[in-house]
Amino acid sequence: MKMKKIPASSLTQREPLLDNILRPKNLSEFIGQQKIKERLRLIINGAKKRKEPIDHILFVGPPGVGKTTLAFILAEEQKVSIKAVSAPSLQKTGDLVALLTNAPENGIIFIDEIHRLSSSLEEILYSAMEDRSISFIAGKGPGARVLNFKLPPFTLVGATTRPALLSNPLRDRFGFIASLDFYSHEEMVEIIKRSQKLLGIELSEDGVHEVAKRSRGVPRIANRLLKRIRDYIEVEEMEIIDKEEVKKILDLMGIDDKGLDDLDRKILFTLRDKFSGGPVGIKTLAAVLNESPETIEVVYEPYLLRIGFIQRTPRGRIITPLGLSHLMRCSNG
Repeated sequence: MKMKKIPASSLTQREPLLDNILRPKNLSEFIGQQKIKERLRLIINGAKKRKEPIDHILFVGPPGVGKTTLAFILAEEQKVSIKAVSAPSLQKTGDLVALLTNAPENGIIFIDEIHRLSSSLEEILYSAMEDRSISFIAGKGPGARVLNFKLPPFTLVGATTRPALLSNPLRDRFGFIASLDFYSHEEMVEIIKRSQKLLGIELSEDGVHEVAKRSRGVPRIANRLLKRIRDYIEVEEMEIIDKEEVKKILDLMGIDDKGLDDLDRKILFTLRDKFSGGPVGIKTLAAVLNESPETIEVVYEPYLLRIGFIQRTPRGRIITPLGLSHLMRCSNG
């Protein structure tokens, strides 16, 4: 099994390019989330027949499961333009107004982390989404005046990891809310096989399954692990990579057989050793770990909850017997 040689000097500059290459470009290439894909096809085909932009769509789900990828696929499937921004970059009314008034006709405006929009900016979106118009007050005092703008037909696509932080009026204006879930082991195997071809490497069948097992059901994590495996192969000038080599590389990266990384284990050790297993509040836990509460809640906690290593209680987080057993294995290993 041979890999296509990638010049070492180009690895750094090609990293962002590889991220784009690994993204599926259309619904047929997108693996998993089958029900959501079927509904999106229906929405797209219906809009094409009416010669209208598709309805506004909100993608909900944990980081790395394909929300941004699906937004770009929507644009590709319809052959329309897309403008993408992250909500934290929209600080002032003028920022959002400029984005909306320059919207591509029949195109897509994609706002990532849309739950982080301020309430005043959310209110501007209400009329933009419903009536394709915006009104806002310019200036202060006696010289203040109301400005009205008519917008071209467009689709707003939002992505969020925390839908509960969206106001009800904004959430209700989306015609379709798609909740993306983690991927099954079989789906992850398919994703990894596709990505490794694009990266120019080839793992053995059991090597692919080992990467899938440690990817937490998240394609972004799987692709990141594959890129680091590719780097290892480059440095060691290897041609064959089997399960044992994959395990060796992932162990070197600090990814254990459950897919936990250093911070995951640090969370568990902190609960066990500093708080006698818990319960402990998320803010206290975050302060001890020197991480933001949002990072722990959005990035790390969902997986630890899903595999039963921690639990949420009214008084805070606790480590479970499963979590304690895993830490013992880590210590003994």
